[in-house]
Amino acid sequence: MDALSHILEDIHLSSAEFLYVNACGDWGFCQQGHTTFHAVLQGDCILLLDEMELPLQAGDIVLMPAGDGHRLQRNKGQMHTVHDLNGDFQGHRTDPVNLGSGTVDTFLLTARCLMDQEMAKPLLSSLPSYLLIRQGQGGDVPEWLQLGLSFLQQETVSIRPGRDTLINRLMGMFLIECMRDYIENLSESDHNWLLAVSDPYLSPVLSAIHESPGRPWTVLELAGLACLSRSAFHDRFSDVVGMPPLTYLTNHRLRLAARLLALGELNIARISGRVGYKSEAAFSQAFRRQYQLTPSQYRKNRLEE
Repeated sequence: MDALSHILEDIHLSSAEFLYVNACGDWGFCQQGHTTFHAVLQGDCILLLDEMELPLQAGDIVLMPAGDGHRLQRNKGQMHTVHDLNGDFQGHRTDPVNLGSGTVDTFLLTARCLMDQEMAKPLLSSLPSYLLIRQGQGGDVPEWLQLGLSFLQQETVSIRPGRDTLINRLMGMFLIECMRDYIENLSESDHNWLLAVSDPYLSPVLSAIHESPGRPWTVLELAGLACLSRSAFHDRFSDVVGMPPLTYLTNHRLRLAARLLALGELNIARISGRVGYKSEAAFSQAFRRQYQLTPSQYRKNRLEE
């Protein structure tokens, strides 16, 4: 599995839901709190995020990775009433949400999902508040989105076993395609660690770390995967990722441990071994440095949420 696939597997997309929006006249809706995907299937609108106004047209696809609060509306300017779309999600809704009055002039697909916020921290910190794929010229929806929409339309006709898994996979596909487009347009001057997933030397290293986080990796072993000398690998990894390789490994292990603690399925000794610590005491000390809580305190707090 390649590095980006491992990273996306680690964030555990879940609870995906979708709905369609029929909009006409002066309309607007707001949304926040989930990883959100909007596809403009017909017409045009404006995305408002903080002080930014972004025009969207048919075929445009926008992803809000961290679920920042935003609005979509027909026209520029402040609206007196903005519909809160969060209350309209009902699993995988088949009937469209109707906004405004008159003839429908804008048709959108909106989907949302949850992700493991702790595991996703490095990813979300490296992404902008929105990712945009422009396909509005001529209103052509990209082929990968057509396939995804075809699956969604089939699911609205008949509810079949495996539906939830399918929708979660589709959200993963939407996220991957948006991220691919973003990464392909990064330059070295951006100093973004996501460049490492397409770096021919570093990508195998990230893949190995995420596949086997509990293995007792050394810098020399990781340098061998990168086919670089120890010093050249250490410098390259530090420059691109923003931290030394063993620091990245430690941070990833502790994020994984935090997830396992929150799930409450394994005891602390098992978790410490799974994430590469030889003793529970060493694990507890490292975890407390990172989270300012002991593993048992962290688990207790998360299970009480």
